[in-house]
Amino acid sequence: MKNKQRTHKGASKRFKVTAGGKVLHRSHTIRHLRKAKSKNQIRRLKQMKEVEGVHAKKIKRLLGLQ
Repeated sequence: MKNKQRTHKGASKRFKVTAGGKVLHRSHTIRHLRKAKSKNQIRRLKQMKEVEGVHAKKIKRLLGLQ
């Protein structure tokens, strides 16, 4: 009898998988020292970024999608 795959709760709070299978994450370096950053940079950092390569595959495994 096999064990059930459990969703990694830390990963589920940090990553989102789109319908097409892309893994997205929030940008880093946005929480501290915002005064030194330009408005354009802050606006760009608010957008979700795509995780690429082997990392995306590992995250999908943590989320129970592979």
